[in-house]
Amino acid sequence: MLTESFARGPDRPGVRDITLGQLLEEAATAVPDRKAIIVGHSDPDLQRHWTYAELRNDADRAARALLTRFEPGERVAVWAPNVPEWIILEFACAMAGVVLVTVNPSYQQSELAYVLNQSKSAGIFTLPEYRGNRLLASAEAVRSQCAALREVIRIDQWDEFMASADRAQVELPTVNPQDAVMIQYTSGTTGFPKGALLHHRGLVNNGAHTWDRAGAPQGAQWIAVMPFFHTGGCVLCVLGAVSRMATQIVVEAFEPGLVLELIETYGAHGMGAVPTMLLAMLGHPDSSRRDLSTLSAIVSGGSTVPAALVERFENELGVDFTIVFGQTECSPVASMTRSNDTTKDKAETLGGPMPGVEVKIIDPESGETLPVGQVGEYCTRGYHVMHGYFDMSEATAEAVDGDGWLHTGDLCSMDERGYCRVEGRLKDMIIRGGENIYPREIEDLLFEHPAVAEVAVVGLPDQKLGEVVGAFIRPSEKSMRRDDLYAYLREHLSPQKTPTHWIEVSEFPMTGSGKIQKFRLAEMWSAGEFAKG
Repeated sequence: MLTESFARGPDRPGVRDITLGQLLEEAATAVPDRKAIIVGHSDPDLQRHWTYAELRNDADRAARALLTRFEPGERVAVWAPNVPEWIILEFACAMAGVVLVTVNPSYQQSELAYVLNQSKSAGIFTLPEYRGNRLLASAEAVRSQCAALREVIRIDQWDEFMASADRAQVELPTVNPQDAVMIQYTSGTTGFPKGALLHHRGLVNNGAHTWDRAGAPQGAQWIAVMPFFHTGGCVLCVLGAVSRMATQIVVEAFEPGLVLELIETYGAHGMGAVPTMLLAMLGHPDSSRRDLSTLSAIVSGGSTVPAALVERFENELGVDFTIVFGQTECSPVASMTRSNDTTKDKAETLGGPMPGVEVKIIDPESGETLPVGQVGEYCTRGYHVMHGYFDMSEATAEAVDGDGWLHTGDLCSMDERGYCRVEGRLKDMIIRGGENIYPREIEDLLFEHPAVAEVAVVGLPDQKLGEVVGAFIRPSEKSMRRDDLYAYLREHLSPQKTPTHWIEVSEFPMTGSGKIQKFRLAEMWSAGEFAKG
C-alpha cells in the first residue's frame, strides 16, 4: 500500500525493441492468410479487404514508392479519413524511415498550412473531398505558402502512386525502434496544437499493452472507428490490432447504425469508442434489433464516464468496459483500468500505470511528490514518452524535465493502490479570489442532474475576484432551469464553487479527438457570443 503518490506499472508484458515494420512482418509471417483489414461498408461492392500477407506486401511496395520521392527523415503528411490506404501509408512511412504527419480531415486551409509549415512537410497525401471539405483544392491552394512542400499525392489515384515503386530499384533503409516515426498534433484544448514527435518503440508497445489490458484475444474482429489522425485510431486501433494479429473492420466515419450492423455482420469482439459514440449507438433504433452478442470488450477514453453510464454500457452491451488515460505526448496511454475492476473504479479512477510506465503526482509549485490522496500534477515517465515537440525546444523543455518526466498538466490524485483520479486540468483550475476550484468536481455533480446532457465548467474573468465559475450546459430534452440547478449544487457544494454564470449551449467547440475546447468557450463568452446569465 502506497503512502507517496508514486506508482510503477507491472513488468509484464515486457517492453519490446521493435519497429512498426517488424510488427507487421511478424503478423504476416504467422498468419499470412488471415484478414488484416476489411473496409466496413453497407454496400458489398465497396467492402475491400487485405490479408496480412497482402498488407505487408502493399506496405513494402508503398515504402519503395515513397523513397522515389522523399528521403528518410523527411516529413510526409496524410490528410484523409479512415481509409485503408491510410493504414498502408502508416506502415510504409515507418518502413521507409519517413516521418508521417497526421492531419485532421476537418481542418480548413489556415489550419492545414500551419501544420504543413510547422512540420516542414515535403509531401501530403489526400483525397478530393471529405464530407464537403474540399481537401485536394485546399492542399493545392496552400502550396505557395509552404516552402518545404514538393508533392501533393492523391489517394484516389493510389495505383499510380504504387506503380512508381516498380519503375525504380530502391532499397529500404535500416530503421531503429527509437527512430521518430510520426508527428501527432496535440488536440488543442488550451491553444494552438504542437507536434509531438513519436517513436516506433513507444507506439508499438503502447498499442499492444492497451489491447492486452483490455483482454482482447488473438485473432479477434475489432471495429476501427476512432479517427486515424489521432493516436486513439492509428495506435490503439491499428497497431493494437496488428499486435494481436486481429482483423480490423475499418469505418471511414462514425455512423451508429452502420457500426451496429458491422458488429452483427462480422461478429466483432470489441471496439474503441468515446462515450458520445456509445450513447449514439445505444440510442439508435437498431440497437435492440441487432445481434451484438459477440461484443465483449470496449476501450474508451477522451472524457470521464459517470458510473451510471459505465453500468449502462456494460449491462446493455454485455461488455467489459475499460478506460484509458494519457495524452498524445505519451503514445498515448499511461494509465488504464482493467476489465475486472469495479464499476466504481471504472467511473471514478484511471486505473493503474501501464507496463513499463511510472506515474507520480507532484506539487506543481515545488515539484515534490505528494502524499497519497492529495491533488497535484500527473507526471509520467517511461518508454512511451515522446522525443519532444517538433522544432519547439522551449515547449519541449517545459513539458519533459531533465529526469525524463512528462508533465501532463492534468490535476489528479492517487490512492494507496496507485489508481489515479482526474481532478481537472492545471490550466483549467479556477482561482476565485485566491482559492483554487477544480471544475471536475462541479461537472460531475451537474452531469448527474437529469436536465444536463453535457457540461463544461470554465473560469471566466471577473474584475473583483479575478475569476468566477461559469457553467456551460447543453440541456437534455428537459428544459434547463437555472434556479433548479443552483439549488441542486448548493446541496452539495460550498458557495464559492457554485457557478456565477450559467450559459445554455446547443453544442460545444470540440477538438478533433472529441474533447471540449474550454479556452474557446471563455473566448466566446468574453466576445459576447453568449447571453450572460
